[in-house]
Amino acid sequence: MARIEPFKGVRPRPDLADKVASPPYDVLNSAEARIMAEGNPHSFLHVVKPEIDLPAGTDLYADEVYAKARENLQRMRDEGVLLQDAQPCFYLYRQVWRGHEQVGLVAGASARDYQDDVIRKHELTREQKETDRMRHIKALNANTGPVFLTFKQSRDVDALFARGLETAPVYDFTTSDGVRHVFHVVRDAGWIRQVREAFSAIDTLYVADGHHRSAAATRVKMERENANPGHTGDEEYNFFLAVIFPHNQMKILPYNRVVRDLNGLSVPAFLERVGKAFRVGENGEPEPRGVRGFSMYLNGNWYNLYALEDSYDSRDPVASLDVAILQTNLLAPILGIENPRTDERIDFVGGIRGTEELVKLVDGGEFAVAFSLFPTTIEQLFQVADAGLTMPPKSTWFEPKLRSGMVVHLLD
Repeated sequence: MARIEPFKGVRPRPDLADKVASPPYDVLNSAEARIMAEGNPHSFLHVVKPEIDLPAGTDLYADEVYAKARENLQRMRDEGVLLQDAQPCFYLYRQVWRGHEQVGLVAGASARDYQDDVIRKHELTREQKETDRMRHIKALNANTGPVFLTFKQSRDVDALFARGLETAPVYDFTTSDGVRHVFHVVRDAGWIRQVREAFSAIDTLYVADGHHRSAAATRVKMERENANPGHTGDEEYNFFLAVIFPHNQMKILPYNRVVRDLNGLSVPAFLERVGKAFRVGENGEPEPRGVRGFSMYLNGNWYNLYALEDSYDSRDPVASLDVAILQTNLLAPILGIENPRTDERIDFVGGIRGTEELVKLVDGGEFAVAFSLFPTTIEQLFQVADAGLTMPPKSTWFEPKLRSGMVVHLLD
């Protein structure tokens, strides 16, 4: 049973929404964020990437970075750029991109559900990044970046979302990446009650993107719970900002791989070893047609690779993932990439950049070989999470990305 709650969101004045909304904190580096926010004091990058307002080279984890984020959020509220809703609301966030449409419910998700595995995970978190997000939440007393959740589609929820979309949107704008963002505020108490009841019949939510944000919010909740003798479980700190989408609307792109060298092998020797681990087709296509198929770009040519049936355990939800098959049967034994999390010889290219980017990187000489993968499916994600397991790094790339600054959840 999933618990979700409405909240009094802090969000942009309608005429400024397109200037406020920004990419998530973790898809831009500091230099890129400085350029994007230049000349725009309303950009939410001043809150989620506050180092852009400090001298270049400032330690990203310095106290003044979090203090600047708090100062910038307060400034935007004081100037009337951000306003708070007078009553608790649910929000519907619709995105349209390249013919794909997805509608998610913006709500407070339960940190208790995260602790109890009602909200399930499929990735490991890193202590440093988790602590960074925790410090950001505490400094601002708010969740500023939404966690991307999904659930197994329900016709009851579909019908409720359709009704909610009948309200006039408060924001409707298209960003430079071609994504249309439409945002509805739903205040109707009866509809809110029905949505809460519908989600109480859903057994499980899944983190699609935002493992560090959800883990950090849960740590803040536990800290405040322990410090509050009168804790009831209903305080705002018990909930974190989430956008919750039905699984049949999820669009997952591949997370491709590039490797800098052939581990001392000549091209013929490398191809010979690959041919013993996979069925190889020459004159291949840049994108594989299905699961357990791979496209490899090497020396100006595309090859199609097909996993041998006895090369993976089809009963193991992790070992049977394409990213795991490639790692176990090629990257580790042939190219010597034992730990893709730490090995600097490998890099990862989100599918949003296309296979043309793989060709560019290899032909440019920085990398020797590239691998184009078939996207991990949402059903595979469910299987891994339901088994209590974790995916290899860089297994999923969700598009379109949620914009930060559309709404903020305060913790009191």
